Parts: sequence; C-alpha cells; structure tokens
Amino acid sequence: MLRSHTCGELNIQNVGQEVTLAGWVQKSRDLGGMTFIDLRDRYGITQLVFNMATNAALCEEARKLGREYVVKVQGSVAERSNKNPKLPTGEIEIIVDSFKVLNPSELPPFTIEDNTDGGEELRMKYRYLDLRRNPIKRNLELRHKMALETRNYLDSQGFYEIETPFLIKSTPEGARDFVVPSRMNEGQFYALPQSPQTFKQLLMIAGYDRYFQIVRCFRDEDLRADRQPEFTQIDCEMSFVTQDDILNTFEGMTKHLFKNVKGVEVEDFPRMTYDEAMKYYGSDKPDIRFAMKFVELNDVAKGKGFRVFDDAELIVGICAKGCAAYSRKQLDQLTDFVKKPQIGAKGLVYLKFNEDGSFKSSVDKFFDQEALKGCAEKFEAKPGDLMLILAGETDRTRKALNELRLEMGNRLELRNPNVYKPLWVVDFPLLEWDEETQRYHAMHHPFTSPRKEDIEIMETKPGEVRANAYDLVTNGVEIGGGSIRIHNKELQKRMFTLLGFTDKEAQNQFGFLMNAFEYGAPPHGGIALGFDRLVALFGGSDSIRDYIAFPKNNAGRDVMIDSPSEISKEQLDELGLCIRQTTARKAIR
Repeated sequence: MLRSHTCGELNIQNVGQEVTLAGWVQKSRDLGGMTFIDLRDRYGITQLVFNMATNAALCEEARKLGREYVVKVQGSVAERSNKNPKLPTGEIEIIVDSFKVLNPSELPPFTIEDNTDGGEELRMKYRYLDLRRNPIKRNLELRHKMALETRNYLDSQGFYEIETPFLIKSTPEGARDFVVPSRMNEGQFYALPQSPQTFKQLLMIAGYDRYFQIVRCFRDEDLRADRQPEFTQIDCEMSFVTQDDILNTFEGMTKHLFKNVKGVEVEDFPRMTYDEAMKYYGSDKPDIRFAMKFVELNDVAKGKGFRVFDDAELIVGICAKGCAAYSRKQLDQLTDFVKKPQIGAKGLVYLKFNEDGSFKSSVDKFFDQEALKGCAEKFEAKPGDLMLILAGETDRTRKALNELRLEMGNRLELRNPNVYKPLWVVDFPLLEWDEETQRYHAMHHPFTSPRKEDIEIMETKPGEVRANAYDLVTNGVEIGGGSIRIHNKELQKRMFTLLGFTDKEAQNQFGFLMNAFEYGAPPHGGIALGFDRLVALFGGSDSIRDYIAFPKNNAGRDVMIDSPSEISKEQLDELGLCIRQTTARKAIR
C-alpha cells in the first residue's frame, strides 16, 4: 500500500505516530515561514505542514504543488494549535518529512469544492472531476447504502437475485426501444429492455417464487429532471400472492430503507383509489404532506348567470387556510400562474372569507353574500381563509388545479422535504383511449390483470375496467408501480385483442409467454421501484442526475465521452446498415 492511513481517519489519538498519506492537493496556503496544504482523498481532508525554519528546501518544493496534484507524504502526526471543529481530522496535522509527486495536474476548469463555480454542463463534461466533490460523493454513498439495504431486506424475505438478458426482442407497447443491430443476423435487431417484465414472469412459471434484481433499463423517451435514457429499478416478482401480499412486502421494504438509511420511522401507508386521487387531488401521484383537497361546487355555483361556471363541465377549488389577506398583486400572480400554457386554465376565481365574517370574491357581480356563503360552506372554510376556484372540462381543470395546489403548497412552505408521506394508489383503469391511434392502450402494460369482478365487461365496457394494479407514491413522486399479472392464456388473448393485436401479431410478439402459460403458470404479481428516484427522494432532490455516477444531459448525450457518436463505414458495412450522413447531423457533431 502507498499509504498507512486515509486522509479521514487520523485524530488526536494518533499524535506522535509516523504515517504515510496519499491523495489530491485540495488547496495550499503560503504564510511566509509556513506552508499549509490540505490533502484530500475519498475519506476526508488532512492538513499538512511545511516549515521554512526546519526544512526550507522541502517547503520551497511544496509551494510548487498545484491544485489536484496527486502526492504521497510521510511525516508525524501533531496536535493542531488552531483546531478546526468542522473536520473529523481538525484536531491534528502532519509535520511533513518528505513527499513525492505521484502525478501532476492541469488547473481544473472549476473548483473541486462543495460550492463549486462550475455550471452543470461544464461539470458533466469533466464528470470525473465533479465526482471528487463531497456532495456527489455523499450522493453515491447514499446510493450504495440503499442498494445494500435493499438486498439485505429482500434476501431476508426469501428473494433470489437473478439476472435477465439485456439483448432482447423489441415490442410495440410502452416507450420507444433502443435497438441494437445484429452482425450475425443481418437485417435483424435486438432491443435493450425497458424492463425485465416478461423474463420475471417466466421465472415465476419456472418456479423461482420470489425474484428481484437491481437492474439497468432503457427507454428512448423525452428527458427531464427525473428521467434518463438508462435508469435503474428495483425489479421484483412473487408467486402465489394477492395484491395485499405485495403491498405489505414492499411497504415493509420501504419502511426498512427509511429506518436503516435515513433513521426515519414512517407510518403505515394509506391506500387511495385512482378515482379518489383524481377527484380530490387531480393527480395519480398526490402529495399528501398537506391538505387542500379539491372541493366540487357544481351544485352551488351553477345557475347564477356567470357563464364561465354555467357552461363548465366541472367547477372545483381548494381552500388555502389563513390566506384571505392575499393582496391583489398576489392574486394576479396566481392567475398568471394558472394561465401559463403548461397549466392551461383560462382564468382563476377567488373567494375570501374575511375575518369579520363577510365575503369578497372576483364574481361579486353574480354571487350575493348568501351564495358566497354557500360556496364557503362546501369548503368548510373559516374566517381568514382563501378559496381558489377553476372551471372547465373535467380532466383539464383537475390537472390545472393540481398544479395550483402544489404551487400553493410551495408558497406556504407545506412541502417539507424532511417529511415523508408515502401512500399506495390502487385500482387504476386497465386501459386508456388514445385519440391519435383511435384505440385502447394498456395503462401499465399488456400483462396486467383486470380486477376479477370487471373481467365480464372487458369487451362491452373496456374503459370502465379496473386493473389489479398499484403505484407507490411519496411526496408527489411516483416511486414505482406494479400489478397482479395475467397467468391464463385465454385471458391474455382477450387482453391482446382489446389492445388491437391480431392473433398472429400476439403470437409473433409474445408467443413464448403465451406458450409458457400452458405449462402450469402460477398466480403471480410484482412491482418495480425507480431506484434513481428513490435515492434522489432520500437525498432531498428533484433531480436524479447527481445520484448517478455518469448521467446523460437533457439531450440524452454524454458530453464527457461525446456519445452518441457516428461509427465507421466499416462497422456499418459489417452490420449491413447504410446511414446517410446529413449536413445537419454533421453540424450538430
């Protein structure tokens, strides 16, 4: 070993010891007769001391060391006269006897410090330097601990970790596949898995009973803060189970992670149907850290001569406690917020319940005090409360009010990142209608089982069929989801027919699974949790990028290694491919 200790482990008990350290030069301070250098490695920082009075030549050499030089030093541990309580090593320093430069360094393009001066794109280009910073180290340490505790818990529950293939068959459902050309089978392609869905079902048919995998998955879709083209999920499947068995098992795992990684005890997870989530929160991933449930007002707000309400399919609002004192400027800001194109509301109606018991609204021309009181009673409002109301087509209005509710939660500081409120959302629709293709699509995937009591209406009322499916939601973020699977060939054929597959298409795409159902498929179900999102949630962040060692940017590019990139004509010829290199593509490159 080139070192006897790390830069994070020495303390006052080591005073007088001869030690050897190795690491990177964090910073250097020249104070005339003395030079101090902070030496950093993964474990921490230790102060080095060079004294002109005792070894001028060594001190002069130390002054030539630049930031991020890799050095090995030998010396003795001494007690610091000016201690630093912020560092675990802050009580000691190393009186250096000798040192060796293991590798010099160019001046880094940004400071390797907690609060760096580098922008995101620059830091992604030099990600290997960004990874040296403490915040990123802590994030990756958190990721490691969560993976370890996940494995510990699932192992204790009798799960096997089994790997599944990365080179699989492309399927038409879900997001776009990343495809890989086959050299040995010219004109044919593999796909990278969007999930190991069919393989984990085959493992259940094979009798492995409880499977899991912390697995890399791939989806060619538009990116955002909580999406990457390649991502990691905790993928699990169980046989001979009901929905309750799966929810209880993975509620237990989530509680285990909170307790063993965060030191947080969370309460039992409430269960909410999809219909309830949409009615009261306008979202299938509601943030229940705060109240402000939706209140529908059709029965008390229509028929007053206000056409916006009278013509609306839905009139619905929220009550912001203690906000009746909001100024006109604040109310105008909220109106501008809901009218943003991404929110989509045409306007906002407010109703103030003043402290003196009177009411003031933006529709006083149409609503007298008695009518406003009737609306306030629907909200169970109290003096000092502010009611915010939207009207229009049902789905759009609920979606817009959900955004307004979250905005008010932020403004009132009700979305505390240190408070965790997980819940299960259940009974999703099995299918959703797509206007563009004029057919139904599976809301989860085509292997999700309908609720037993709804099977009989699959063909007659497909839009009303509920899925035996569930999502785990925490603080307004979908952490994962799953379902009880179809394990009967005939029911699976009915599902494919509803989705517009011909028998030939179904056999071509999923014949291997349909055939497997004929060999004693057990009842089974499972779940997949987004590991990157879960780690980011535990780290208190909305973005998953800083919890992934080498992420892609918003354009799906790795700017560090310049990927994706063109490949040579020889490689294309080997694969039997011909790609036209356009001027635009060359310009982008």
